[in-house]
Amino acid sequence: MKTRAAVLTEIGKPFELVELDLDEPTTGEVLIRYVAAGLCHSDLHLSDGDLPPRFPIVGGHEGAGVIERVGPGVTKVKPGDHVVCSFIPNCGHCRYCSTGRQNLCDMGATILEGSMPDGTFRFHRDGADYGAMCMLGTFSQYGVISEHSVVKVDPSLPLETAVLVGCGVPTGWGTATNAGGVRPGDTVVIYGVGGLGINTVQAAAVSGATHIVAVDPVAFKRDTARQLGATHAVATAEQAKGLVDELTLGQGADQALILVGTVTEEVVSAAFDVVGKGGTVVVTGLADPAKLTVHVSGAILTLWEKTIKGTLFGSGNPQYDIKKLLGLYQKGQLKLDELVTRRYTLDEVNQGYQDLVDGKNIRGVLVHEH
Repeated sequence: MKTRAAVLTEIGKPFELVELDLDEPTTGEVLIRYVAAGLCHSDLHLSDGDLPPRFPIVGGHEGAGVIERVGPGVTKVKPGDHVVCSFIPNCGHCRYCSTGRQNLCDMGATILEGSMPDGTFRFHRDGADYGAMCMLGTFSQYGVISEHSVVKVDPSLPLETAVLVGCGVPTGWGTATNAGGVRPGDTVVIYGVGGLGINTVQAAAVSGATHIVAVDPVAFKRDTARQLGATHAVATAEQAKGLVDELTLGQGADQALILVGTVTEEVVSAAFDVVGKGGTVVVTGLADPAKLTVHVSGAILTLWEKTIKGTLFGSGNPQYDIKKLLGLYQKGQLKLDELVTRRYTLDEVNQGYQDLVDGKNIRGVLVHEH
């Protein structure tokens, strides 16, 4: 069948809108009609060179849609089911899945390659294979993906909103609750209040943190952070350090959580300095893997028993956490509608990313037309 998609062909180039050929689903695969896709910063890393993939590749790794057909052996879903996609597939039986670390599933090894786990591709054009970001390629009207990449959800949920729990919401939420271990009474500093960081703010508030300091240079993001649970919001790391010293009488923060679009040595150092004894720094944002962005005093690390750690998908379990977070949304305990600043069509994908770069959006959502 044919599908229209936004693809990247090389570093530094914007998305191109093209028509692709899409294979039928094979064993363990499903055909999905995408309803919506989130515009996440991680897709920009494909084109800016920080995380160069195999080109050409269909963008998009936050997706929600309806199952159209299933291949042989599929048991998780059936045609007509509404699903949210997990940008990390989870097979359930590899070393990591079987030990409760589904976010590190071995199937995720090919997500930047854009192929299925067996090295084959489902998108094609003029004899060339096109990859799919995170084995999904949600910037396409249709996709053929693994059943291990989908989570069946309540059909009453609006997919244009539920799409956010495929990446940004659980990653940001889990940064606080899982990786950061935020507890009642803690002081938390959150660097970056975009599509991920705003959910870290919500999670820290629900977890009972006494002081939640959001750091972002964009005024409207700071205002949004205050509305969704931040007790303080400042523009710079320097301001955050002074404020935390004042709030904690010099003890320092308990957690410093880094969710900026591109992680730098400067923000890691600021986070390390703002936490006190026994404090934890969590790095969630991405950067060029070849760049060494963590440079801290080993002596302070030891003598003050500080911790620096990374987290993927908020160190959570996609199959469980996606449903859990949607349940919190249905009960009014998690804000999702308020996160969507603007919706775009597939033709407006580059405008959506320009708005992201310009700091105009908390989260943009691409809505497919069929």
